[in-house]
Amino acid sequence: MSIDREGLVSFCRELIRRESLSGAEGEVAALLAERLRALDFDEVRTDAYGSVVGKVRGTGGGKSILFDGHIDTVPVSNPEQWTRDPFGGEIIDGRLYGRGASDMKGAVGAMVYAIGALAGGKDRLAGDVYFCGSVHEEIFEGIALGKVIEQVKPDCVVIGEASELNLKIGQRGRAEVTVEAKGKTAHSANPKVGINAVYGIIPALQGIRAMELARHPVLGAAIIELTDIISSPYPGASVVPDRCRATFDRRLLVSETVESVLAEIGKVIEALPAGTGAQVWAEIARATAKCYTGVEIEGQRWFPAWLFEPEHPLVQDALAALRAAGQDPAITTYSFCTNGSYSAGIAGIPTIGFGPSRENQAHVVDEYVEIEQVYKAAEGYLAIARRVARFPG
Repeated sequence: MSIDREGLVSFCRELIRRESLSGAEGEVAALLAERLRALDFDEVRTDAYGSVVGKVRGTGGGKSILFDGHIDTVPVSNPEQWTRDPFGGEIIDGRLYGRGASDMKGAVGAMVYAIGALAGGKDRLAGDVYFCGSVHEEIFEGIALGKVIEQVKPDCVVIGEASELNLKIGQRGRAEVTVEAKGKTAHSANPKVGINAVYGIIPALQGIRAMELARHPVLGAAIIELTDIISSPYPGASVVPDRCRATFDRRLLVSETVESVLAEIGKVIEALPAGTGAQVWAEIARATAKCYTGVEIEGQRWFPAWLFEPEHPLVQDALAALRAAGQDPAITTYSFCTNGSYSAGIAGIPTIGFGPSRENQAHVVDEYVEIEQVYKAAEGYLAIARRVARFPG
């Protein structure tokens, strides 16, 4: 059950050399499916959204475990600032460079080769071991993974997002909240006959900014931050805008619900002065996007927080497995949102995070992952699989 280190690094470089924006992951998905078959996974399939799922079948009687790594990346919006080719897969001083190296093709490669070390072996685990290369995570955290989980029904999940080889037991969630104002259009030379929606929304924005939000002893403070505002018609040449929409990024705690988040904003709106005449309301945004398969992915932009206790059996099993493999992880939480929002936050499946690289390497110029961390991540995934799925008897 040894991991092919040379093959692992070569595969990570191949993944990086293929651009895979959300909704355009097809080339990477094809490479992934091809490699899973070459590594003798018992089953390989691609679902309707385009996520690639591989299975190493157990002998029976053990827990099933799903390792998830998303294969989409954010764009390279400023290539002139990169000192390395974003799609070159260059290795310099022990670092593998490129878009997605840290977020998260290094982890995807590590998972594939770790689970591949179990495939075709004589000493089969009792439980089934799955790998999922999920799509559209950068836009819809957990929705594509949710479709896989509905089919696989794993007993536990490992999210491979960057953790610097520490064990992550939770995260704040994320919601996209829109606040809209409706007024009445008019010529800007005669504004009194209209109702300016922008003036109507400004007091709401000020009130929302002044809200006191809850704090969690482990996950930290809830956050609400204005990220976008636009009026309509736009451009508004000589026209009083009759619509204005502001978008907030709301970082969620484990106790929060759609109803509770909208209720606190609703109180701010209810307290607004009546002088502007505009109607103002808030809601959780919904969005749709097309997958590379042609199927539309759609959902509410609500991705819950989740948290497990350090004493949870999965956490303790993973900790013991990693220590036995010569690693010494700390137990911490993610600062950003992951596919765990579905596996843990919605489905309630025991979930941990473990992966190479640091969180602050995601989406940056000259993104890289340290090759030694990729090796250790692969060794860690193999150790966790063996501990959780267990050998027969």
